[in-house]
Amino acid sequence: MAIGRAVNGRIIVSSTYNIKYCCFSTAINGVSRRRVVITGTGAVSALANNVPDAWKRILAGESAITKLDERFKGLPCQVAAQISHDQLPIEKHFSKSDLKIMSAATQLAIIAAEEALCNSNLNPNELTPAEKERFGVCVGMGMFDLTEVYGAWQQLQRGYNRVSPFFVPRLLPNMACGHISMRYGLRGPNHSISTACATGAHAIGDALRFIRNGDADTMLAGSGESCIDPLAIAGFCRLRALSTTHNDTPESSSRPFDKKRDGFVMGEGAAILVLEELEHARKRNAPILCEILGYGLSGDAYHITSPSEDGAGATLAMQRALTDAQVLPTDITYVNAHATSTPTGDRIESHAIQRVFAEHTPKVRVSSTKGAHGHLLGSSGNLEALFVVQACAKNILPPSINIEHLDGDIKVQIVQNKSEQWCEDAKAPRIALKNSFGFGGTNASLCIAAYRE
Repeated sequence: MAIGRAVNGRIIVSSTYNIKYCCFSTAINGVSRRRVVITGTGAVSALANNVPDAWKRILAGESAITKLDERFKGLPCQVAAQISHDQLPIEKHFSKSDLKIMSAATQLAIIAAEEALCNSNLNPNELTPAEKERFGVCVGMGMFDLTEVYGAWQQLQRGYNRVSPFFVPRLLPNMACGHISMRYGLRGPNHSISTACATGAHAIGDALRFIRNGDADTMLAGSGESCIDPLAIAGFCRLRALSTTHNDTPESSSRPFDKKRDGFVMGEGAAILVLEELEHARKRNAPILCEILGYGLSGDAYHITSPSEDGAGATLAMQRALTDAQVLPTDITYVNAHATSTPTGDRIESHAIQRVFAEHTPKVRVSSTKGAHGHLLGSSGNLEALFVVQACAKNILPPSINIEHLDGDIKVQIVQNKSEQWCEDAKAPRIALKNSFGFGGTNASLCIAAYRE
């Protein structure tokens, strides 16, 4: 029997509506909607160059933030979450010709994509031409490495012919997407996002819609970012966005929700997810890690770098993700916050969470993993979404570390310093929101849940 209910004025009709787990209705206004699952993940960050090791360090409450080297001498911020060459020798993954034409961010995205495909038991070389036409890539970049620009400028001073013919292609934000597509012969949607720090979350959300709309059956989605250089650090310092008072204790410099937080810490890396239409994944016996239920977007329409005090943009993004997912606020029990460790941003996001969940707020636990890996700018939303996937699959919530004294203005339930079991009953529904917000007032929220038949 069909059951209907109103959501923001629209009538939702479902033949399989489950009061305890309403997100798995199969029809909207009588029209079937394709379900989208995640079947593989890959990541490279300062924490580790693979998902299992990064997840272990997250749960252990470890930080990968370290002191910057002599190139950054004299700058107010002296800390960052950098990938060491010893940890990830790039030349072992790419040929010399590859390194000439690919930016560092593109290289990291490709490495993450390789792991994601492997973990999904997907070998593009074994796919038919028709299958590759239904396999797309949605990978973005928040900002290019400024080193590329002033390095090319210095070469130009020595003569026109000194400028690399690959200078412009290395800068383009869509090149990670393009290289992944070419590497595997994927002819589905080739779509790149660049929405500042919301890039990775927007890439995943857009990939979700491509599959739902029938444009593809499988998508590689995420972002790569590698732009820790003196000019970028100087620029963000001039914005007064970076942490500058914890230079002597880099591992504790990023401290979302803590009373002494004073700015974010830059990180670098990439995270790629394999999104797949449910029946397509079932037919090939793919490992199903979780399900993406919904995606919400909004704009602050307020300021180039600061959210509005009322948190209207963040509130709208979360509410729209819930509506798209066909879940109620009371179905959510975890929010992975954008919280970058800035005094204003963390506070406003926590107030927006209170506004969305109202009396249900005490039952919603909240954390930000940026204390461990820093703020990866355009790759923050996708890396953190990957950790939400892990949380859904493992029934464990990652902690916000470096909280010595919780800000008294933060009224939400923070997972402080130690990981926590999500649900006592492992079979209970586990549904989360993942928030990402970017300069220019661009916001995204993803609704992700443990997979259920």
